[in-house]
Amino acid sequence: MDLDAYVAAHGAEWRRLEQLTGRRRLDAAEVDELVALYQRAATHLSALRSRSPDPVLVNRLSQLVLAARARITGRPRPSWAAVGRFLLADLPAALYRAWPWWCAVATGFTALSFFLMWFVAGHPDTAAAFVGEDTAKELVDSGFAGYYTEFSAPTFAFHLWTHNAWLAAQCLASGVLVVPVFWLLWQNALNVGVVGGVMISYGRGDVFFGLITPHGLLELTGIFVAAGVGLRTAWAWIAPPAQLSRGRAVAEAGRSAIVVAAGLVGLFAVSALLEAFVTPAPVPVAVRVAVGATVWLAFLSYALLLGRRAARPAPAPPAADSPPGRVRVGRGT
Repeated sequence: MDLDAYVAAHGAEWRRLEQLTGRRRLDAAEVDELVALYQRAATHLSALRSRSPDPVLVNRLSQLVLAARARITGRPRPSWAAVGRFLLADLPAALYRAWPWWCAVATGFTALSFFLMWFVAGHPDTAAAFVGEDTAKELVDSGFAGYYTEFSAPTFAFHLWTHNAWLAAQCLASGVLVVPVFWLLWQNALNVGVVGGVMISYGRGDVFFGLITPHGLLELTGIFVAAGVGLRTAWAWIAPPAQLSRGRAVAEAGRSAIVVAAGLVGLFAVSALLEAFVTPAPVPVAVRVAVGATVWLAFLSYALLLGRRAARPAPAPPAADSPPGRVRVGRGT
């Protein structure tokens, strides 16, 4: 190919295509011209890629073709309808489909945490072995309650949000490997169980539950959801449904996990606000617990009630040979 001759022959068309692509408004004739020039330029680009060694020209023409295609097809714009569909259909449906998994995780985690609390509270020497006697006394006297007021509320909320989101991301990303999810759950259950057991053994169980309940209900549920969805992805690989291949099953579970991951970003933002502003608030414990429980129940309603309706399959269209509105009436005798 004579590159100079090729550019001289088609350069005017490319310049014209660039002009039309950059204009804000086009009339009908210019739109037709834009489409025709785009098709020709795409053909020119294909010829250059196969025959020309000049990467600069190929790159320039590639950018021009992509810009012209975007002008013809239109650039995607944010849609409130898409946001509403995500919040009212996609996310609750994904949460509902995985509810047996995250409810099972919640049951196991809660049982293990309360067993550890009971064991540590009943064996004071165990508490000292876990955290040390001096650390246990400091935790009971001021450390546990002081944790919620050590930093300013906005800074504390941002730290909690990023920490919990990162923990959930690890559960979702490593779910297919199974073991990392159980390790992360064990670490958190051990932390809750040991700290709770220490507080109970020193007669400060009311302080522990009064501080952890307002935000812990929603925060831990978010962790349970992430772990459950991650394990669901692993199960899709281990035992895919009969009608799906292993790759297809994992792909569908992975898409659902991505939807849940986006939703958990908002959930952990709410739980961080609860922990930073509601948990240390100078109001009666019953008020703080009521606020946290209300938000938690609202999430469960969203995931289970709205999710059940969103996950329900759409009704099948009427059969083509049974047109609606036509009713055969029998003739009386």
